[in-house]
Amino acid sequence: MNVNVDDTLAQRANTHGDFRDNSAISQEIKQIIFTSPNAGSFTPPQAEALDMIAHKIARICCGDFNEVDHWLDISGYSTLVCKVITEAQPKPF
Repeated sequence: MNVNVDDTLAQRANTHGDFRDNSAISQEIKQIIFTSPNAGSFTPPQAEALDMIAHKIARICCGDFNEVDHWLDISGYSTLVCKVITEAQPKPF
């Protein structure tokens, strides 16, 4: 199998948008999130999920906003955090 990185990047540009635009928006969103009053209290899973959700939002803003995978990814990261929070809660007797 011969994988050409330029072909892959060209395909991703259709769904993800221009990397420079995407990264600028993603970094702005993350700046807001990680300078918020609660930023120092996020657990690693919460911080990572917020980071990835910001990344996915930027892709929606810059790329194909009808790309279902972007929306599913946001839902997936949120679901993972919900599972971590739920598992950490004390179980009733």
